[in-house]
Amino acid sequence: MATNPDPWLRALTWWRKGAKRGWATATVGFTIVIFIAFTLFSDSRNYTDGVHSTDDLVPLTLLQRAQATGAFCLDGSLPGYHFQEGFGSGSANWLLHLEGGGWCNSIQTCNARKGTALGSSKYMGRVVRFDGILSRHPSQNPDFYNWNRVKIRYCDGASFAGHPESEFKNGTELFFRGQLIWEAIMNELLSLGMSKAKQALLSGCSAGGLATFIHCDDFRDHLPKDATVKCFADAGFFLDEPDVLGNLTMLAFYHDVVKLQGVAKSLHKNCVGIMEPFKAVYLSSRNYQKYPKGYWSSCRLSIQKCDSTQIQRLQGFRDSMLKALSMFQENKEGGMFINSCFVHCQTLMNETWHSPNSPRINNKTIAESVGDWYFDREVSKQIDCPYPCNPTCYNMDYTRD
Repeated sequence: MATNPDPWLRALTWWRKGAKRGWATATVGFTIVIFIAFTLFSDSRNYTDGVHSTDDLVPLTLLQRAQATGAFCLDGSLPGYHFQEGFGSGSANWLLHLEGGGWCNSIQTCNARKGTALGSSKYMGRVVRFDGILSRHPSQNPDFYNWNRVKIRYCDGASFAGHPESEFKNGTELFFRGQLIWEAIMNELLSLGMSKAKQALLSGCSAGGLATFIHCDDFRDHLPKDATVKCFADAGFFLDEPDVLGNLTMLAFYHDVVKLQGVAKSLHKNCVGIMEPFKAVYLSSRNYQKYPKGYWSSCRLSIQKCDSTQIQRLQGFRDSMLKALSMFQENKEGGMFINSCFVHCQTLMNETWHSPNSPRINNKTIAESVGDWYFDREVSKQIDCPYPCNPTCYNMDYTRD
């Protein structure tokens, strides 16, 4: 199974462009420690706080119209989404969340992936619980609880950006239809009322966060010109940074994904016009050191097991990220929430999105900061102090069963 960076630093950043058109783009997520590609935080981790009910369980809808356009998952099955209708003052507003789950960068890994929920709707759970940014409870999701909320399932392995022209290599039948899935989902939701949206937010986690970057412009173009449209990516900001072992993992990995699935056709023309397509999906910064074999085995699973040398190395990733974002920090209309917590994707869990125990910077939760940015309540550029100074952090421990 392919590897990709998994979290110790948590970065949420978002920015606004084209103020006259009222739209924005948001990025969340910079992760460091090498882990397996399929990091999932969905149905297996159900937190309860006395608020949940069966109404929080939202059924899967398979996209029947995808049959006509050939918008298939890796295995040829129909893609799907979960939709909960908005109500009251939020009935004309839409929040879309693109599911994450790594990528496949070879025929072998895509073949393995098509036997999972990340490559086939045959294996997707038929209901999911809407928590965090998708919650219908104002105590958990104060700004978006009554919007039309959609979770778009991820089954193409290339951040909803693959193209069929790259299919059927080495005699193996795989469907690289991520771009077609995106287009089919948009058409479906427009027919359900999104074409009349007054406010809209496109969000995504990890690979879904990267997809948010890729498709934000197109999302804006589908909606009314007078609508407020912004995009917010959670754990989708990746650097071309050598990993803790000194390997250029991301450089090689993205090169293979882009080449295998023809992703270049989905990338912004201004980006691919000045750099190779596989470099257009992340920013570059170089700084590495070799370490003994097995040196990072425990640290990558729990931040509490890292020694002082490892912590110093991880702080170097933080410094590189802040340097890469330095120009963006000067953008008056942009915003960011960068905390130093050991956790990946914080928008879909109540514990990290908005609860009494959620991570905070300057006494603001992620949900409050995103709301401040979206509704222009105040400038929202929250940058945490270096680990371990923030006592509100929710740090995952992957050594536990």
